[in-house]
Amino acid sequence: MKLPRPVKAVVFDMDGLLFDTEKLYGRAILTAAQELGVEMTMDVFYLCVGTPWTENRARMIEAYGADYPAEELRVAWMRHFKLLANEGIELKPGVVAMLDLLDELELPRAIATSSGHSTVQHHLGAHGLLERFHHVIAAGDYARSKPAPDPFLAAAAKLGRDPRDCLALEDSLNGVRSASSAGMMTVMVPDLIAPTDEIRTLCAAVAGSLVDVPGLVRAAR
Repeated sequence: MKLPRPVKAVVFDMDGLLFDTEKLYGRAILTAAQELGVEMTMDVFYLCVGTPWTENRARMIEAYGADYPAEELRVAWMRHFKLLANEGIELKPGVVAMLDLLDELELPRAIATSSGHSTVQHHLGAHGLLERFHHVIAAGDYARSKPAPDPFLAAAAKLGRDPRDCLALEDSLNGVRSASSAGMMTVMVPDLIAPTDEIRTLCAAVAGSLVDVPGLVRAAR
């Protein structure tokens, strides 16, 4: 694994990369479906990871029919997720070490996420990380969601860096597509979903965890 250029800034996804939240979303959607008495499987949930709600709604209707109460499920899903999140969200291995390296190298960093600003503030604040990111690009800050390049292009603009000089760290397939289409050096750190052959072609590297990424950054300097 090797990065093609020195890294001048880093853009992080959030859910599934910084925080072990995707499994909580999975548990929450199954609980919400059970509460409403409707169908839901983990296979359908996996299709929703890293995807905007409009697409998720369409996938649910395609899987379960036009009468599927997708909007009602969404409300119950988010309610159950918040209950789980309030019990505690685990930080993924390697996050603090990666941020320490960026401090050492004086490299700016941002978050580009499909979650809202309030969710970002909650998760970062719970682990004392609010001051460790220079910018946050969240839902509402861009016209098109991942897999479009907009979130990562917005992050590069905030950081004042050419996207080609930015390292993007992602765990989802649509996140990788978004970062790659923005022109960034993209490293996938898989969480719930393994990279496909297509996704591997879009990545500079696939890392086992964030623990592996500092070595890539140092080697590229």
